[in-house]
Parts: sequence; structure tokens; C-alpha cells
Amino acid sequence: MHRGLDLPLSEISWRATTSDGPGGQHANRTLSRVEVQFDVEASPTLGPRQRARLLQRLGPVVRASASETRSQARNRELALARLATKLDAGLRVQPARTPTRPTRSSQARRMEGKRRRGETKRQRRRPREDD
Repeated sequence: MHRGLDLPLSEISWRATTSDGPGGQHANRTLSRVEVQFDVEASPTLGPRQRARLLQRLGPVVRASASETRSQARNRELALARLATKLDAGLRVQPARTPTRPTRSSQARRMEGKRRRGETKRQRRRPREDD
């Protein structure tokens, strides 16, 4: 999971259901689709800042599901990985952007390019009658 977060599996609840889509009798009877959920508000593992950040970004309950494979165990692994990805993204702090200014030489290059372009367009104009 996140660098500062190591959730015990006891805080994650999971539920198995039948997978939708084609597949015949096997897909209709097997509980292979897995949904995992993590209750952010009730978690004793989270610190106050982590909890506040997750509540603001992801809400009180974070869910992830998987139904790609026929194996419930593999779908459970996939769902746990997706949950970890969501929590990691929710806890990530964006570094503050430090604004930069263009250098003097880049400004000079830009102005020179504009001047050259204007000169090219001026050369394409029809000559005036008094010239």
C-alpha cells in the first residue's frame, strides 16, 4: 500500500457474488466476482490527516471489485490490488508548484522569432501605390 500505510486485512471486508456476462452454467453458479471495501471512517489504523484526506477525496467507504478471471482467489488479489491503488492515489500529496520565470535569452529568442515572422508577412503584402 502507501508508504506510511499498512492496513491489516481485518479492516477490509470482502464479498463474493456471481459474475455477470456469458459463461453458461459455471458462471451462473460460481461466486467468482469479488468486491472489497474499506471503511475509512471506522479505521483505527489511519491517522487524522490520512483519514481527512481520504474522506475528502474518496468518501467514507472505498470499494474495488474484480471479475476478470474464473478464480475467486485471483479476483480477490486483483480487487485488493485495485483497492491499494485507490488508497495510494487518495493519500498522495502533490508537491507545491514553484512558479518559474522565462530566462532573458528565451524571451529574446521569442521576440526575435516574432520579429522575423512579422517581416516575412510584411514581405508577402501587396506593395502600396505610393511605393
